[in-house]
Amino acid sequence: MSDFTIELNVAKKAAESAARIIKKYQKESNFSVDFKGKNDLVTEADVRAEEEIISVIKKEFPDDHILAEESSTEQTMPEGRTWLIDPIDGTTNFAHGFPVYCVSIGLWENREPKMGLVLEVSGNECFTAIKNKGAYLNGNPISVSKLDNPANALVGTGFPYNDLSLVDNYLQFFRMLMTNTQGVRRAGAASYDLCCVACGRFEGFYEYALNPWDVGAGALIIQEAGGEVTDWLGGDDWLFGKRIVAGNSAVHTFLLDEIANYFGEGEIKARSEK
Repeated sequence: MSDFTIELNVAKKAAESAARIIKKYQKESNFSVDFKGKNDLVTEADVRAEEEIISVIKKEFPDDHILAEESSTEQTMPEGRTWLIDPIDGTTNFAHGFPVYCVSIGLWENREPKMGLVLEVSGNECFTAIKNKGAYLNGNPISVSKLDNPANALVGTGFPYNDLSLVDNYLQFFRMLMTNTQGVRRAGAASYDLCCVACGRFEGFYEYALNPWDVGAGALIIQEAGGEVTDWLGGDDWLFGKRIVAGNSAVHTFLLDEIANYFGEGEIKARSEK
């Protein structure tokens, strides 16, 4: 049985190779940009980086499944081993030269997270975790914040670009956080936000309209750092359910309670099923 150390090393190799491609495109500032939707960008760098990641993984593990942002259409998790890949989480940031964009690689086995890696390319911060072996930033152990008063918490979020069905509730919720926490931050890359929770920069994070490759690595890193990850109803349907809330125990509970107040269980279920 694998302890996933080899898989983590392969993920590191793939991420570092992809990062070199991304940095080359960023330096040259000469890449095409296409639109999958009104605000849903994809660049040449996304495609090339994803091809490189898949090539590195398939060379070592040819029988494993791949679920990747630019080349996958599946909406379910296959049995066995599956790699969740986002070649550039934060493509809009990358396209505009805003320095928060990540390579995210997660490995799941039998629908459970086993290994996660998030490499923030511009800052060269590599967050990693293996199930039951802790979480690390550039090889150093990390843990979630011990702060237990939401009034002093810094919370991360994202603004969904392709699903505005909850935007009014979202803005009201955002206003509540502005007046009841120490602040809200929006970096533009969910995998990085999750890692900020894991290393104690944020006390909590919430977002909706996310995809499996956005959260499949970062969520495990939070869990291994001592944090909690659920869907908006407190359950475990956060990978494909498109609703995630994470944090240390106190702030996770606070966010869950307030989400129930501002969105309501019925509306959350209805929107999640769409």
